Amino acid sequence: MDSEDGKKSPEDTIEHIAVLEEAASLTSTAPGIPASQARLLLPLLKPALWVIVLSMLAGFYVQSSVSPQWREHKVSYQVYTNTQGDSAYIFQGAEELVPDAVSYETSSLRQSALDSTEGEPALKEQWVVETITVDGVLTKRYSKVSARFHYGLWSLLPALVAVALCLMTKEPLSALFGGIVVGAFMLGKFDITDAVLIPNLATTSAAGILLLYLWLLGGLMGIWSRTGAAQAFSESMTEHFVRGPRSAKFVAWMLGVIFFQGGTMSTVLVGTTVKPLADKNGISHEELAYIVDSTASPIAIVMAFNAWPVYVQALIFVPGVAFLSTEADRISFFFSSVPFSFYGILAVLGTLLLSLDITKFSGSGIRKARQRARDTGQLDAPGASPLSSKELHASRVPEGYTPNVFEFLVPLVLLIGIAVGTFVFSGSPQVNWAFAAALFSSIFIAMFKGMALGDIIDGFGDGLKGVVLASVILMLAITVGAISKETGAGLYMVELLGQSMPFWVLPVVLQLLTMVTAFSTGTSWGTYAIVFPLALPLAWVIAQSPAISSPELYMSICFVAVLNGSIFGDQCSPISDTTILSAMTTGCDLMDHVKTQIVPASFAAVIAGLMWTGTVLIFA
Repeated sequence: MDSEDGKKSPEDTIEHIAVLEEAASLTSTAPGIPASQARLLLPLLKPALWVIVLSMLAGFYVQSSVSPQWREHKVSYQVYTNTQGDSAYIFQGAEELVPDAVSYETSSLRQSALDSTEGEPALKEQWVVETITVDGVLTKRYSKVSARFHYGLWSLLPALVAVALCLMTKEPLSALFGGIVVGAFMLGKFDITDAVLIPNLATTSAAGILLLYLWLLGGLMGIWSRTGAAQAFSESMTEHFVRGPRSAKFVAWMLGVIFFQGGTMSTVLVGTTVKPLADKNGISHEELAYIVDSTASPIAIVMAFNAWPVYVQALIFVPGVAFLSTEADRISFFFSSVPFSFYGILAVLGTLLLSLDITKFSGSGIRKARQRARDTGQLDAPGASPLSSKELHASRVPEGYTPNVFEFLVPLVLLIGIAVGTFVFSGSPQVNWAFAAALFSSIFIAMFKGMALGDIIDGFGDGLKGVVLASVILMLAITVGAISKETGAGLYMVELLGQSMPFWVLPVVLQLLTMVTAFSTGTSWGTYAIVFPLALPLAWVIAQSPAISSPELYMSICFVAVLNGSIFGDQCSPISDTTILSAMTTGCDLMDHVKTQIVPASFAAVIAGLMWTGTVLIFA
């Protein structure tokens, strides 16, 4: 049996060793196999190794024997004529021109044409136009049609391998790489370095990850550790506001609500700010990581004055639906649906209850972590492997240097001010500018106070060493997500959705579908791009049923089911950037964070599903 902290008891360890020794002795009795070689076979008894071997063989099988199933993917856009007389549409707040479009009936990418195509289609993407009737008036509908494929259930293999190995080994680096290798084999890309890693890592996105999360974030945390700024902040907060773990957790929750931009930006801001305060007040890293993660994306869809509505509105245009006809209509529809974002609301309220030490809904994992931190002072579980290294866990202030709380507050105000200010004025938060300003202001203040340049460089280097592993894991997680998308994992999950069902079942089906898709791919926005263009037209067809008296309300419920289900899957996935960054900035073991967070998150998801079903049955 396992002990309460998840570790093997001494009796179990002795029994396990005895089993392995017996296996070795039995093997060594086989003809021609000496005992020394038999001992080398012991690692083959490890389940994780078998998972790797069998999944790689499965990847070879899919590549050689399973034919991809090509599917039409069509996204309709609201197209208008701009002042130059060109056809254009709005995507993510910017005007894009529509290239020459062909008649949909002649497109080689429509499903009937793909079904009769042997092998890979000649085209992968094409703009099409078709004439439809809207309210008795003939009008043209422009759509972008693309050819995508999946391998059926096999499409889920890379993500499943990565998640399974993470859970089995608690070693995310090798687990993610295992998922990448399996996906590459499925796609016939056997040169892992040149065909997979370099194309996915040598991108603007990967460069942004290195710049922000390795150099800027790591450097800032290292400088704060060297100057003692973070420690001074925690001492000041303890003196003036925080009186113990409960008030410290409440500060973390409040910052998560204040930084409502969501996603990685909120995660990094909150985690970086509250970790020294939380550590000083004995808050377990599992609790802190849950608060940081669960007030990132969930709050972004509840307090949606950020980039999310602008991105999502471009994906939810449904021809013939009046309240989705223009960009302004779709953004208004987003905000009118916010009160039904039950999962997001419950996730934020759940972390508020935890910050108030009400742990009834938090699960046994978080309760044990809380009790361990209170009783023993251990912020991590025994045997944990925190993503941030020891260089960032302690202050390394040079002799004779006096820390000041303003060395923390000035960079923090610059960071928040620039991030929020650029969003208000430009519609997009310039996170790199914000962290760069915070880093350089920390350096200049330290130099002005007399710190030697060598000490500053050492602090910067300590910061880089502290987050380099997490940055590599984050980049591999993005690669796994790209591989899963390329093998058609999301497309296959959407195809599992039937075309006919009772109207009250659809919201929960969409919720479950997006939960699994986002968990498997590690991205909520990527799930939106796959699911929304298919889910909302289907919901509109079902909304015309005589059993539904309020089609707009029904559409709102289906919309938030996709919106919230994707948030849940992204939040709980061990290959998600926000999950990894929550563990990294709070110093938590990644799999400890995943295992403790998934319980309260699932509890909120179940209640949300029941509330959506009840709302549809009673009010729609």
